[in-house]
Amino acid sequence: MSMEDMIPLLWQGLLETLQMTIPATAFSYLIGMPLGILLVVTRKDHIMPNPRLNAVLGTIVNFLRSIPFIILLAMLFPVTRIVMGRAIGTSAIIFPLIISAFPYVARMTEGALIEVDRGIIEAAQSMGSTNGQIVFKVLIPEAMPSLINGAAISMVNILGYTAMASAAGGGGLGSIAIIKGINIRKLDVMYAASILLVFLVQTITVTGTGVSKKIDHRKR
Repeated sequence: MSMEDMIPLLWQGLLETLQMTIPATAFSYLIGMPLGILLVVTRKDHIMPNPRLNAVLGTIVNFLRSIPFIILLAMLFPVTRIVMGRAIGTSAIIFPLIISAFPYVARMTEGALIEVDRGIIEAAQSMGSTNGQIVFKVLIPEAMPSLINGAAISMVNILGYTAMASAAGGGGLGSIAIIKGINIRKLDVMYAASILLVFLVQTITVTGTGVSKKIDHRKR
């Protein structure tokens, strides 16, 4: 394929990949981050101990995380059709991406918040801070560098999931690499799409690491 034909194809694939990745990441955090906070604060040794609720939430998160994305994609076809109006296509992929990613986000958030020094939490409690103040003024600010790193990792994972979009009629760079490169043997297109995906991954990773280091007051 000539360069003149390849550039518009790759550009369209890039736009479709971002169309799936960005909204899926945003909604995954809207669901997963509050869930991750709950997984932390309801631990038996934390500020709002509730072992039963913690066990239920943990079970749900672990169950959803254990299902491979391609299988979850097929399982969610009926629900996706109801929620998105159709079960296949680039836009429809966003819903299963969210369902697959938010449990991962919850665990990433949990891991980041668990790292916060308990001495800081106890100091806030001794000064009469409410649970809400501890969450939003202590836990989240102190864990922000780890949360930023986790967001970059989560976005990269979602980006990887979009490569399977072709299984449900979705587009994007992954679909181009599979359909054009493997199915019809246009290897130049496959390599170009793959390199562009690698570039996206590196951009997200480097940006996340840079922002995390910049705001990490613990290393200054």
